[in-house]
Amino acid sequence: MGRIVVLGGAESGVGAAVLAKVKGFDVFLSDNGKIKDEYVATLKKWEIPFEEGGHTPELVLNADEVVKSPGIPSSAPMIKSLRAQGTRILSEIEFASRYDSAKKICITGSNGKTTTTSLIYYLLKNAGLNVGLGGNIGKSYALQVATEKFDYYVLEISSFQLDDTYDFRPDIAIITNITPDHLDRYDHEMENYVKAKFRITRNLRPEDCFIFDSDDKITVGHLSKIIVKAQMLPFSQEKPLKQGAYVDGDRIVMRVGQNESEIYLRELSLGGKHNIYNSMAAALAAKASGIDDETIRQSLRSFSPIEHRLEPVLTVGGVTYINDSKATNIDSAWYALECQTRPVVWIVGGKDKGNDYGILEKLVREKVKAIVCLGVDNEKIHKAYEHIVGSSRIVDTLGAEQAVRAAAAFAKDGDVVLLSPCCASFDLFQSYEDRGRQFKEAVRKL
Repeated sequence: MGRIVVLGGAESGVGAAVLAKVKGFDVFLSDNGKIKDEYVATLKKWEIPFEEGGHTPELVLNADEVVKSPGIPSSAPMIKSLRAQGTRILSEIEFASRYDSAKKICITGSNGKTTTTSLIYYLLKNAGLNVGLGGNIGKSYALQVATEKFDYYVLEISSFQLDDTYDFRPDIAIITNITPDHLDRYDHEMENYVKAKFRITRNLRPEDCFIFDSDDKITVGHLSKIIVKAQMLPFSQEKPLKQGAYVDGDRIVMRVGQNESEIYLRELSLGGKHNIYNSMAAALAAKASGIDDETIRQSLRSFSPIEHRLEPVLTVGGVTYINDSKATNIDSAWYALECQTRPVVWIVGGKDKGNDYGILEKLVREKVKAIVCLGVDNEKIHKAYEHIVGSSRIVDTLGAEQAVRAAAAFAKDGDVVLLSPCCASFDLFQSYEDRGRQFKEAVRKL
């Protein structure tokens, strides 16, 4: 069958290795760092040989194909060596899709993709479809293809996962929006990042569907330069559309083919302008999958927020605590602040990805009464906002408990304490999930 080497021993890589094993390949997994115990257990269970703490060149360079985990940049020495000798490098998504005949609804974008993905999965489940959830969320897509049988997949796909796709084709592709993010992986060129996102559309056929935000200038700008063969279903809060979904006063109107339906904004379970976009994208995907209007309406009413994305934690002493730990860039934090209607004590900071904090200045003036920095280096945040909130109302902390206590000291009855960090978590936490869980634990201890 040939030799498949998988680089990276986390969710994506281990899933790809199991699929390669199931399909009869000679498979080997190699990780430069330490592999978590749960993944080691899976590899041993499937009798997959592996190494950790470094790559042995002779065990990697003899691969017929390499499946690369999305976290490994193209600049990694082993990737350069493989490319130099002409070895084909694939993403897990590309590899798994070879062995999968299910219908695929695939979501990418800078912000909103996890909420939109979760919402579509919920809609399809409510319609009684046999559906799997994967990609950048939940279980590895490859592992599910290896061990389960679904008729549909709803896949959240990052630009890193799209980077090494070639023949991969969704039946329904969605780009929620495109804003500057992860530019360090794209030679600090926005155009490279945009092209990576648009790889999701490259193999679409006329019978497939492309759903996108027609209010997003970057998306529309790139769309004018390329040819997409699929049926286009845009969504907008700014203008009526002949096909797609748009806001008309206090309701969303949806037009797909000859069918027109509506849902009132007050019925949506998710608040905030950004969630109107997410709800429209999800509703269009459901509609394009043949789901009836009543199921769509009921699902949009009853969906509950996902963990770490504007997740209400508790109200303590009249102060509401909100966990938005998944907001790892400026744009996500913008949405989080924009939908607050009460005075905010904002917990912000972490590993900066080249943020331009000036974008949030207007919202900070309007909404934020105090700032609690949660990071090792908070200098940029001080510089951006100290003159707005005042030096006595911006403090530095180095842990979730310390941050929550500091925020509680600033907050009064009727305020909101919002963890929406704008930054990656790796300076103080293992992941944004770890940061969110520690925050919630600290709130419960108040």
